[in-house]
Amino acid sequence: MRRGVPIEDADELVHDAFIKVEQFEQTHRAQSREALLVKAAVNLSIDRARRSRRSPFVEYENIADIRDSTPDAAQIVEERARLLHAAAGLEQLSERAGRILLRRRLDNLSFAEIADLEGMSVAAVEKQVARATLQLMKWMEQW
Repeated sequence: MRRGVPIEDADELVHDAFIKVEQFEQTHRAQSREALLVKAAVNLSIDRARRSRRSPFVEYENIADIRDSTPDAAQIVEERARLLHAAAGLEQLSERAGRILLRRRLDNLSFAEIADLEGMSVAAVEKQVARATLQLMKWMEQW
């Protein structure tokens, strides 16, 4: 413990030192088993300090704070089904309305840019986007 080993780990370290001494004595004869045990414990505490400097562990109060944010298999399946349903809803829109909505939502084009591409007024594009969005929202409510 004078070498910085927490009291919770001291028993484990002494146990490991006894194991090291037992393994050593299987092939060698020790002059002083006590000296060998102390030396093994000191060396193990040095090794542990080096290891903790190389890869320190952080103490967390609440282990639930550490969680995997990747979705589980059920969530992946559900989201894929939702995406397929949304794609089917897009197919329910007219070709032009679907194209305009995708340009607005996916390509992030402005209403003016879409109006130029489609040969429409900005107000007409805004209405198309609003109607298509509303229709798609109603479609998704059925899911």
